[in-house]
Amino acid sequence: MRKEVRTGDGRRLAVEITGDLNGSPVFLLHGTPGSRLGPAPRPMMLYHQRAMLITYDRPGYGPSDRLPGRPVAHVAADVAAIADAVGLERFAVVGRSGGGPHALACAALLPDRVTRVAVLVGLAPRDAVGLDWFAGMAASNVNEYTKALAGPDRLAASLRRRSIAIRADPVQLLAQLRRELTESDLRVIADAGIRAMLVRNYREALRVSADGWVDDALSFCSPWGFSPDDISVPVLLWHGEQDAFSPASHSRWLAEHIPSVIAILQPTAAHFASLRVLPDIVTWLLGGRPALTAERC
Repeated sequence: MRKEVRTGDGRRLAVEITGDLNGSPVFLLHGTPGSRLGPAPRPMMLYHQRAMLITYDRPGYGPSDRLPGRPVAHVAADVAAIADAVGLERFAVVGRSGGGPHALACAALLPDRVTRVAVLVGLAPRDAVGLDWFAGMAASNVNEYTKALAGPDRLAASLRRRSIAIRADPVQLLAQLRRELTESDLRVIADAGIRAMLVRNYREALRVSADGWVDDALSFCSPWGFSPDDISVPVLLWHGEQDAFSPASHSRWLAEHIPSVIAILQPTAAHFASLRVLPDIVTWLLGGRPALTAERC
């Protein structure tokens, strides 16, 4: 089911609701760049888990209106607006990759409404004390975030050029990523169905503009608007140790600063392995015990 939701300041958000419409609600916050059509558990699996999955395009992605200068914290008001429009009082939240910091914002800023939060291959704050933020990060992401730190104009020019090419041929982004993928990730995207979903996701994310991509990168490199230390709801962190796009050291740092946390690090997994664990993560979000096996820290 597709829906358009208006925020308190009048912006439009494109929302997608799948799974059991009478089930327990879970917000899934997409990666960067990404859209509401990105990686998600299959509808039949959601029905089996009695889960209602809500995804939406962050401002500037797909048809969602842009919010220039948005901090990571902005997401709390947008998620609350969607929950109100759908008639939800309480809900769980999961964020993957670029959605991870946004999921943490919901945990910190909506403690009376959020039940549990999961973050898969997420990032720590840019100003995280004691963390070498760029260590182990792929050159493409280092380049992107370095431009974000230098100022919005340089970053915007770069990502807008890339988005024009990707809009014409979304397979290009997968081809660009492939040069930096580990063996683990290459095995994941060898699946034709996963590749088709990722192409559809990138096409929808950038079909209007690169604004969402630009604003995400800028927000990750700016003050988030909340502190992970203030989170009181249960949080699960999952990360592949071989991840080069969002290094696992970021989840290790978060695990040391979030009070009520479970951190699971998988030694042989990387970034896109997070797609395969999403069903187990939903099980945990709904109060169950996931079948995840890995080192805990």
